[in-house]
Amino acid sequence: MIIEIGHYALVLALATALIVSIVPVIGARRHDRAMMDVATSGSLAMFALVVFAFAVLTYAHVVSDFSVENVWENSHSLVPLIYKYSGVWGNHEGSMLLWLLILTLFSALVAVFGRNLPETLKANVLAVQAWISLAFTLFILLTSNPFLRLDPAPAEGRDLNPVLQDVGLAIHPPLLYLGYVGFSVCFSFAVAALLEGRIDAAWARWVRPWTLAAWTCLTLGIAMGSYWAYYELGWGGWWFWDPVENASFMPWLAGTALLHSALVMEKREALKIWTVLLAILTFSLSLMGTFLVRSGVLTSVHAFASDPSRGVFILCILLIFIGGALSLFALRAPKLAAGGLFAPISREAALVLNNLILTVACGTVLTGTLYPLLLETLTGDKISVGPPFFNLTFSLLMAPLLVIVPFGPLLSWKRGDLLGALQRLYLVAALAFAAAVILFYIEHGGPVLSVLGLAAGLFLILGAIADLWYRAGIGKVAGSIAWRRLTGLPRSAFGTALAHAGLGVSVLGIVAVTTFQSEHVVEMKPGQVVEAGGYSLEFDGMRPARGPNYSEERGHFTIRRAGVTVADTWSAKRLYTARQMPTTEAGILTFGLSQLYVSLGDATTDGGIVVRIWWKPFILCIWGGALIMAAGGLVSLSDRRLRVGAPRRKAKPARPATPAMEPAE
Repeated sequence: MIIEIGHYALVLALATALIVSIVPVIGARRHDRAMMDVATSGSLAMFALVVFAFAVLTYAHVVSDFSVENVWENSHSLVPLIYKYSGVWGNHEGSMLLWLLILTLFSALVAVFGRNLPETLKANVLAVQAWISLAFTLFILLTSNPFLRLDPAPAEGRDLNPVLQDVGLAIHPPLLYLGYVGFSVCFSFAVAALLEGRIDAAWARWVRPWTLAAWTCLTLGIAMGSYWAYYELGWGGWWFWDPVENASFMPWLAGTALLHSALVMEKREALKIWTVLLAILTFSLSLMGTFLVRSGVLTSVHAFASDPSRGVFILCILLIFIGGALSLFALRAPKLAAGGLFAPISREAALVLNNLILTVACGTVLTGTLYPLLLETLTGDKISVGPPFFNLTFSLLMAPLLVIVPFGPLLSWKRGDLLGALQRLYLVAALAFAAAVILFYIEHGGPVLSVLGLAAGLFLILGAIADLWYRAGIGKVAGSIAWRRLTGLPRSAFGTALAHAGLGVSVLGIVAVTTFQSEHVVEMKPGQVVEAGGYSLEFDGMRPARGPNYSEERGHFTIRRAGVTVADTWSAKRLYTARQMPTTEAGILTFGLSQLYVSLGDATTDGGIVVRIWWKPFILCIWGGALIMAAGGLVSLSDRRLRVGAPRRKAKPARPATPAMEPAE
């Protein structure tokens, strides 16, 4: 009975979404406060209903209720408890319910924390959120119902996909969806503002925290997905330019551009039209990613099973929301004021160049992802656009961005001094290049151009430090004054520095592992030794083992350096009993920021086994940089000026005048 109640809760959520999508819009036009208040109460009610439905599905998975088709197809009584929880969204139906849960969560957050928004804007924003909720609730009920029953109930489930039986499933999809769906708030703000015909600096100030929150979650989600694929698939790579990876990367690029564009709009009331368009396009790319994953048009290890009815339904959602929003934009944009002017050399101009590069890079990834699909649809010819295309085009586009990022914070608003910024950064550039040459020499060389990539990463890191250094006046004023200036900087300044430094750390890791990694594919027998990255790996033999729902053959390796044993590791080939599906479990050892990666291949007829061994120097910088970027986003969010619902501080009583501090440089 509880399952049917969960299903009914979704039906009630659909009815509530229908009310919230209509009544507040009418109330906003009539300036009827009672009708507009329906948006807040209705959004909270929707969230509560979807939470209940999601909790019911989770309960069914935890107790292994195989009378529910979704549980039977994606669980097993022997699956560890953590995978019963994460298995709730390890399938199409459950993941769409998670999508809806996060969508209504963001609506509820706007309802609660948007108390200082104008009443009409808040009503329209929540109504647009309800339109999206209505579409996806209808999609779930008509094509992806997770509460379907089986009669008679099977005695045992088919098991969760073995690739998904990992802690990564518990972390990656929720973070990714928080990013994807978080951009729906930006979309709703854009559509609501277009409906009202009013967009100003205050609008940008309200949009920025939601953009920042979504961008932070998407950064973490992409990083977690990259690391999960790296250690789980046994391929030894951290990014494959898989079409579904691209589907999450494109909203991240557009969201990064939106974050910087909204800053220009808030500070200078410039780029109004462009910022609104970016808000629409960023969420549109999120919806496109949903279509690519769930329509069956892509073949990918990430994609869910194809279903034409689902693909057509999501395509209709795409056409309605993207087409409708862009049509409204085309209608309203000519009536919007262009905004403030600024000099070609200024912080605004640097941010515009940032936007230009990011959007062109996003367009390049979009073209490489969709072109094979369009060509096959139109001509029937099948082609593959792989890593060589993306690596070449994307790298060439992003290289100038890495150089200009440190300059942006050092330029003034409206009119900047490029020569002054160059004077402040020439020492930083020299130090970065010198350190890159030293690192290149220590790692025994590689392509000479890699020195420039290493220098670019170090330039970003040192440039972020230099920004804080000069703003505090370190070296120019007394230490106590410099410390007061540094601690007096807004948290968003530290967040920006962390984000830029994190990007530099990731670039450093990408260039280092691409340039200096080594790979060995050998047939090994017990007692045989292979050298990799300055370490000796001795194969000790294979041993059988059993897990709760799988059996495996484990290979043991002893790692020595200069003849001294420093570690050991296991690498395994698993067979999951219910699905009879094999997986590879890599053995990974971490040494500082570098890793030794061991993956087993097929057994040979003479009693040996094929082993792939990688030495990956500085690879942890890739994900460490993403964590630093996300930390920058969180630090910026903690800035009071970026909290939408923060109440105004009470004015402090006047105090006797004190000597003013020296002005910051």
